[in-house]
Amino acid sequence: MSADTKAKLLEGALRTLAEQGIAKTSARSIAAAAGVNQALVFYHFGSVDELLAAACRHGAEQRVARYRDRLHSISSLAELLTFGREMHIEEREAGHVAFLGQLLAGAQTQPRLAPATAAGLELWMDEIEGVLRRVLTGTPIAEFTDSAGLARALAASFVGLELYEGVDREGAGRALDALAQLAVFVTALEELGPVAQRAVRHRLRRTAR
Repeated sequence: MSADTKAKLLEGALRTLAEQGIAKTSARSIAAAAGVNQALVFYHFGSVDELLAAACRHGAEQRVARYRDRLHSISSLAELLTFGREMHIEEREAGHVAFLGQLLAGAQTQPRLAPATAAGLELWMDEIEGVLRRVLTGTPIAEFTDSAGLARALAASFVGLELYEGVDREGAGRALDALAQLAVFVTALEELGPVAQRAVRHRLRRTAR
């Protein structure tokens, strides 16, 4: 019963943040969404902030698990960016973009939320980094690219675009198109013959000095 109540509170916190925003998220509103007594928020988590931190991790684990098999099957950067766009639409329609936006906003004024929010995002970045290492291996840009840094750049881009889309959907769409054009460039490099790839590597090494 205790585990069931904790699960209800976690889901209630996720729903409250997405639907009512960080300003209206309280022990009372979370308990109402969960259908339990608000005293149970403090019994199980100690504080609302601790519950929100746990909910952030819980939500990220659920979403990453949902997409993990698909991520593991991706074989190119172009496919990764295409999948990212599809996932973006699904996450927005499911309300998870709104939830993430509220967590990021809350972390600016409630420092205890920042580590949990960062940890939740880290779960995504670890998965993306694994894909990048796999799909870029053997390409001319592999030795010049920090996969961990690129994973964070891509994750930050999608997070930013998810939030930006709320005020300029057309502009967000154009930004996603620009990322897709980057994938076309990488694909073109991958399709070069061995001699051309060596020339590209040589040129990149000279430029990087």
